[in-house]
Amino acid sequence: MRVEPRTPSRALAAAVPVLSAAAALALAAIPLALAGADLAEAYALMAKGVFGSRFALSETLTRATPLILTGLAAALAFRARLWNIGGEGQLYLGALAAAAVGSGAVSGPSWLLIPLVLAAGAAAGAAGMAGPAWLKIRFGADEVVTTLLMNFVVILFVQMMLEGPMQDPMGMGWPQSAPVLDEATLPRLAERTRLHAGLPIALALVVAAHVALSRTVWGLKIRAVGENAAAARHAGIPVGRTLMSAALVSGALAGLAGAGEVAGLKGYLTADLSPGYGYAGIVAAMLAGLSPLGVAASAAYIAAVFVGADSMSRALGVSNYLADLVVALSLLSVLVGGFFARNRLVAVRAGKAGEGA
Repeated sequence: MRVEPRTPSRALAAAVPVLSAAAALALAAIPLALAGADLAEAYALMAKGVFGSRFALSETLTRATPLILTGLAAALAFRARLWNIGGEGQLYLGALAAAAVGSGAVSGPSWLLIPLVLAAGAAAGAAGMAGPAWLKIRFGADEVVTTLLMNFVVILFVQMMLEGPMQDPMGMGWPQSAPVLDEATLPRLAERTRLHAGLPIALALVVAAHVALSRTVWGLKIRAVGENAAAARHAGIPVGRTLMSAALVSGALAGLAGAGEVAGLKGYLTADLSPGYGYAGIVAAMLAGLSPLGVAASAAYIAAVFVGADSMSRALGVSNYLADLVVALSLLSVLVGGFFARNRLVAVRAGKAGEGA
């Protein structure tokens, strides 16, 4: 057997993420069965937990909001072959800046404070990605290592700030920031739900990212550098500047996710703000094939898995870590599916193999 490259059709490329998601859910049936759960009941409870009520659907969309932004952050950077694994740290930097600005550092009406809080979060996230990008451009440092390690540095820094200068004096010693002002809080989209205005902002950025990558000179440069940096440099494209711009936008999107969680959902910052949105965003980007429009759908799928697994685990007594398993299986499935979409196995006859030898 030998592997031969091929150009997948559009239908096959579109089918890979869907089949990968289905394969992940099917493979998750194995640990469910080993746990003694009734499979039909388990999946029915998962579906009910996602679509069974107005509140359930709103929770799915609420979970999807930061995943859309971190997924966009990963997709945009990956299109330039800039492997940003630091979305989690950049999210926390954005949340830290949003909490600092929104808790009283600046006063004013909502039309002023909300943009300031979101801009501060985006700027902090961009700053968190600027260092690793500069190290890659200037010294060729592996951004996978630098961005990954930055996650741990940032989270420790956030914990230090929450137990020191930014600790809420009314929090009875609990490591959390002061709450953001009402004027800096993102408005709710529906009563008696946690769904906030961060969702339409995230969807607007999905459209903006799609247009930027497919219809602008900047997007052409990003794609050219991602396809072949040497050829792009030969064509006169400033590779270093293009990589830095992609890095800053990627970090800003992840930082915006953190700002949205503080200003739109929780109202203050704690060290457990994110259950891993920065890492799950990478899965969302890969499931979407690095397409900005596809990120919205893949983020909704991952959010549905998390919300549905939580609901099912409470009803059946099964560990809610099943959601993490499904997400991991989804990533593995899309990687395997992508490989076979781009390559095919061809049988080699023994006679020909001997002649070639």
